[in-house]
Amino acid sequence: MRHARPDDLNRVEPLLETLRAVPGLTERKRGIFYKGAKAFLHFHEHDGALYADVRGAEDWERMDAARRGWTKIAARARLLARG
Repeated sequence: MRHARPDDLNRVEPLLETLRAVPGLTERKRGIFYKGAKAFLHFHEHDGALYADVRGAEDWERMDAARRGWTKIAARARLLARG
């Protein structure tokens, strides 16, 4: 598993745009979001599939970043960014 590269992130640009609009999140590098001073969300590629790692209260949660997973990722990011 490797961190997502620019070509990987092109596949989820609409999701990135949604995440950029979440109050409390800052995109320090394309596809890498912070909440305050802590890393909060980033992407990995594995065997052609893209995954989002979202920091929860205790640990990272890996979520499928396939198109069907975008809504869940955005909703989870909004929920956790508030707290």
